[in-house]
Amino acid sequence: MPVKIKLGLSLLVVLVAAIAFYYQHALGHDRIQYVVAFLGCFMIFAMWLFPEVKREESAGGVRRKP
Repeated sequence: MPVKIKLGLSLLVVLVAAIAFYYQHALGHDRIQYVVAFLGCFMIFAMWLFPEVKREESAGGVRRKP
């Protein structure tokens, strides 16, 4: 995935997680707001840490003809 897309997606996840964190705080859900914050951070970390899978073979081990 290109870096520009990762950055945009990361900003979107931060924004949604921040809104959800604030909303859960407004509702009085103390534990859930920290779960939301952790999941937002974890999603961003995992997206940047693990590379995208690139396969040369199709499913079943049969090579595609170009």
